[in-house]
Amino acid sequence: MTALSDVPFSVLDLAPIAQNRTAADAFRNTVELAQHVERWGYNRFWLAEHHNINGIASSATAVLIGHVAAHTKTIRVGSGGVMLPNHAPLIIAEQFGTLETLYPGRIDLGLGRAPGSDGLTQRALRRDPRSGLEFPELLEELRAFLRPAHPTQAVRAIPGEGLDIPIWLLGSSDFSARLAAQLGLPFSFAGHFSPEGIAAMRLYRQLFRPSPTLQRPYSMIGVPVIAADTDEQARRQATTQQQKFLSLVRGNRLQLQPPVDDMDQRWNEWERAAVEQKLAASIVGGPEKVKRELEALVARTEADEVMIVSDFYDPKDRLRSYEIVASLKQAPAPGETATAGAPVAGEAS
Repeated sequence: MTALSDVPFSVLDLAPIAQNRTAADAFRNTVELAQHVERWGYNRFWLAEHHNINGIASSATAVLIGHVAAHTKTIRVGSGGVMLPNHAPLIIAEQFGTLETLYPGRIDLGLGRAPGSDGLTQRALRRDPRSGLEFPELLEELRAFLRPAHPTQAVRAIPGEGLDIPIWLLGSSDFSARLAAQLGLPFSFAGHFSPEGIAAMRLYRQLFRPSPTLQRPYSMIGVPVIAADTDEQARRQATTQQQKFLSLVRGNRLQLQPPVDDMDQRWNEWERAAVEQKLAASIVGGPEKVKRELEALVARTEADEVMIVSDFYDPKDRLRSYEIVASLKQAPAPGETATAGAPVAGEAS
C-alpha cells in the first residue's frame, strides 16, 4: 500500500465568495491560500471554470491562474479545469501558451467537457448543447496547436506552439477516464462532487496506453477535506459546505454561509440525504481522523495524487485546515523547499 507520505497533495480552489464579502475579497484569499500551501509543500494549485454561479469568482480562469502564478514562486498553477467546449481550441492554446511563456515549467492545463453553468448561461457562452460530444475532436485540435508548427501550417498558436504544457483530462464519469487512457494522458477524477469514482479510476489504469507524454498511468482524486484541531470543530466548520450543497439541491446557489450549530434546523430528511450523497467522499475531522480517512482513500482508489478542495467561511480556518493536512505527511515546514512532485510535471503534451 502506498504510504501517505509518498502521495503529493494539491489544492483545487474556486475563489469562493463568502456572505457579505466580494469577489475582490475572494481573489485576495485565493492568493493568500496559494502562497500558504506553497510554503507547506503542496504540489499544485488549480482553479476551476464556472459561470453565473453565485459564490464562485473563478469564471475568468486563465486570468486568475496568471494572477496566482505572479504571486507565487514554485507551486504549479493550472486549471481544474477549463471547460474546452466553451472555447475555441486556438484561444486556449494562446492563453495557456502565454501563461507558460510567462511562468515556464509551472503551468498545467486541466480540461473538462461539462458547461460549468446552466442552460441559459450556455447560450450566453454561445455553446452548442451538443458540443460536449465533440470533446475528443476539440482536444485533438488543441493538442495540434500546442505541437511544433509545420512550416506550411496556416493557423498557429503564438505563443503556444511547441511549448511543454502538461494536459490533464478531468471527469466525473468514465468518459474522460477512457479517453485519457487511450491517449496516454494523466487523469483527475472529480470525487469532490461525484464520490462514486473508484470504477472510473480503475478503468483508467486498466485501459491505459503508454504515450510519449506518459509511460505509466497517473491519476489524481479530488476530495473535500475539512480539517481542524478537533473533530467537533471540524464538524461545525463543515456546516458551511453542507449549506453550500443544500443551496445547490434547492436550486438557489448561495455565497458561503457561516457555520451553524444544528443543520437539522435548515434541511428536511430528503435534503439531508441528497447533501450527504453529494458529500459522501468528504473527509471531516481532527488530525487523526483525517489521516486515517486519507490513507483509506488512497488505498481504495490507488490515486497517485490527492487534490483537496475545502469550503470554509473564515479564510483563517481554511489556512489552518491545509496546515493540518500537510503535517500529516510530514510536509516541509513553512519556508522550506517543497519536494513533492509528479511524473507528468514538465513533460510534453
